[in-house]
Amino acid sequence: MKKDIHPTYYPDAKVTCACGHIFTIGSTVKEINVEICSHCHPFYTGKEKLVDTAGRVDRFKKMQELQKVTSKTRKGKAVKKQKSSERKLAKERARVKEEIKDNTTSKTAVKTKKTKTPTKK
Repeated sequence: MKKDIHPTYYPDAKVTCACGHIFTIGSTVKEINVEICSHCHPFYTGKEKLVDTAGRVDRFKKMQELQKVTSKTRKGKAVKKQKSSERKLAKERARVKEEIKDNTTSKTAVKTKKTKTPTKK
């Protein structure tokens, strides 16, 4: 190994957790401060401990409550698709009726023109 290029290694570096637990490890830093360690982490303890950063946990819980409320009032895709197809069908029926109405009025106009042929003198 080359000399003077590697950082100093401390085999007895002190780690201090926010919960108060202190232990030693090997590191290139003499003292380390951490927020969560193996003694207070929920994965290892089985207890739920939420670290709230700027109200994120409260916002998350609020969003979950809103989702529960809205999921009860939502009708689902099938109902929306059915209503959409009913609206399209109603529009199509109205268009066809209008076409039929236009065709019958134009046919009667053609018939009246045919019957009123001018007589030759």
